[in-house]
Amino acid sequence: MKIVENLHFFPWNNPSANNCNTYFIDGKKKILVDPGHNHLFSHVRDQLSQLSLTPEDMDMVIITHGHPDHMEGVKIFENTDALIAVHGTEMTFIKSVAPHYGEALGISDFEPDILLEEGDLTVGDSVFQVIHTPGHSPGSICLYQPDKKVLFTGDVVFNQGIGRTDLPGGSGPELKESIKKISHLDVSLLLTGHGDVVSGRDAVVENFKMIEEYWFSYL
Repeated sequence: MKIVENLHFFPWNNPSANNCNTYFIDGKKKILVDPGHNHLFSHVRDQLSQLSLTPEDMDMVIITHGHPDHMEGVKIFENTDALIAVHGTEMTFIKSVAPHYGEALGISDFEPDILLEEGDLTVGDSVFQVIHTPGHSPGSICLYQPDKKVLFTGDVVFNQGIGRTDLPGGSGPELKESIKKISHLDVSLLLTGHGDVVSGRDAVVENFKMIEEYWFSYL
C-alpha cells in the first residue's frame, strides 16, 4: 500500500498470528523497516513482488528493536547484499539475555552490519534522524524523516496506544520519557509497528495528547 511518494506500508492485519507492520522506502537505496517474523515473511514478499521487487533488491534492513516479531525476518537477507542495522544498545541487550539468539534466528554468530547510534543517518537520498527511545526495549529506536514529517515508531507508540513494558528490559518511566521526546517532533505521518498509521498533523498531536492523558498514568 503506497502511503506517499516512495513510501509503502505492508500492514499485518491477521488476528490469528502476531507480527509487525513492515515499511518499504523506495529511493536511490531501497530500505525495509522491520521485516517481521521469518515464517510470516510471505506477505512482505508478496507486497514487494507487486512492485516488481524481491528481498534481494533491498539495500538496507533497519530494525526498530530486537523482538522476534520485528527482527526474525533478517534470516531472509542472510545471503543478500542488504545491510542489517540495529541499535548498538539493543544488540548488547540481546547478547546479555539471549546469547544464542543467532542460532534461534537460524543464523550462527549473527551480527548486524551497522550498529546504529542516535543522530543522523543518510541512506542514499533518504535522510533520517535515529532517536533512541528505550522503554519497550533498551535499544528501541524511532526513525524520523524531517523533510517528509514521517516518524517510524516501532512499538513505542501506536494509534491510541503504547508499547508494553513487562518484557525483559522494559521500563515504564523510560517509555514515558521516550514518548515525551518524540511528541515534540513535527510529524504528519506516524507509522506504527502494529495497527493503523496516524495520518495528519492534527491527528498525530491528538494521539500524543490522548496517550499522555490516559496511558501515562499506567507508566
